[in-house]
Amino acid sequence: MLDVVHRTAAWLAPGSPPFAVATIVAAGGSVPRPVGTSMAVRSGAVRSGAVHGDEVVGSLSGGCVEAAVHAACVEAVRTGRPHRESFGWSAQDAFAVGLTCGGTIDVLVQPVDPSSPGHLLGALRRLAAAPEDAPALLVRRVAPDDASDDVPPPPPSASSVGRKPGTGRLMTRSAVGAAVGGSAVGGVLDAGTLAALLRPLLDDERSLPGAVAQVGALARAGASGVVRVAPDGAPRPAQCAGPDARPGSAERAPVTLLVETRLAPPRMIVCGANDHGAALTAAARLLGYRVTLVDARPLFADPRRFPAADVVVDWPDRYLAAEVAAGRTDARTAVAVLTHDAKVDVPLLALALRTDLGYVGAMASRRAHAERVAALREEGLTDADLARLRSPIGLDVGAVTPAEIAVSVLAEVVAAARPGATGVPLSGLDGPLHPAPQPKESDRPWT
Repeated sequence: MLDVVHRTAAWLAPGSPPFAVATIVAAGGSVPRPVGTSMAVRSGAVRSGAVHGDEVVGSLSGGCVEAAVHAACVEAVRTGRPHRESFGWSAQDAFAVGLTCGGTIDVLVQPVDPSSPGHLLGALRRLAAAPEDAPALLVRRVAPDDASDDVPPPPPSASSVGRKPGTGRLMTRSAVGAAVGGSAVGGVLDAGTLAALLRPLLDDERSLPGAVAQVGALARAGASGVVRVAPDGAPRPAQCAGPDARPGSAERAPVTLLVETRLAPPRMIVCGANDHGAALTAAARLLGYRVTLVDARPLFADPRRFPAADVVVDWPDRYLAAEVAAGRTDARTAVAVLTHDAKVDVPLLALALRTDLGYVGAMASRRAHAERVAALREEGLTDADLARLRSPIGLDVGAVTPAEIAVSVLAEVVAAARPGATGVPLSGLDGPLHPAPQPKESDRPWT
């Protein structure tokens, strides 16, 4: 829900019509969107006294299952009850609902009624009221994927073609915890705060350490996923979590938590108030970076030239040193040096390459790069330090204009942040296109 909560903030106002949010809770095979991705549907919205058509925010795939997800959301609004759907590849005909990529997704469909106060509504309102780039954590307790149905599934309909058998399960527990903000870069919650948030979602205090460990790991990574916690805190292997592990049986079912997290945006620090800097700051903003442009020349560092960035007039190395000392950089921070001045470049790169940053790149010709490396060696940088320098900056896409060079640079920045990325055309590679998805709940051990 975190990815749509600000775009649906107006839907949360008291008296607004109910809506539903569908969230991917498990995925298998090649899928276009990760766990935690959401799509919201409001049916028959009323504006200015008139009833309008349905409204949709977000998507779960490339378009192949959205119609069925829309129907599931409308049904959840009608009944007022959450349920779960599964969608997989279907070869029945060209119009069947299914993931043409061959993967499978499980989707939790949750109705929200702004006229009926509850834990989820309160959590969503807190999240929507916070800045859109504030770190956030939303945890919902849901029934495990092998839980029995509360009611018989609805009869097949045109919208259910391509759904996997045995879907439409209703969630048996609704408990929510939410937090916004944090004291560290990325908004990582301390263990005590996290424990206080999770305790109301658990049945047994012995489950708390395992829940804090798993949810905390996701929060630190800015990842979303489903975690399973043993009801009494004792770890169990995956084979103990089979379909017979039901409440009331000899083996109690695990507590299943849907965890959605959002870190503060990663930073990009661009050195160089020129046309290349203007293009790169604008493009980086589109990718979600919080961008700062730094240049010591006030004449050129005019904020009107760089509307997508915070503009700082200072020596870049001095500015970076202050940001590092204040804890305002982290392992996701990118630094791009677009100047051609040794008295600016060398001190900045000497500091950046000795700091735990995600990316350090510098524009240069081959000759300028060699001269710069020699100067950095004189500053005491080692081979290991210099191996982190991306220079000449960017990937080889034949870029010429500042905008094209910005695309080249950001392609390299993205690839540097993704383990296993090659930077070569996908058409020349074999294997899966997307990262390995999180396994289904029943395939993971309890902790």
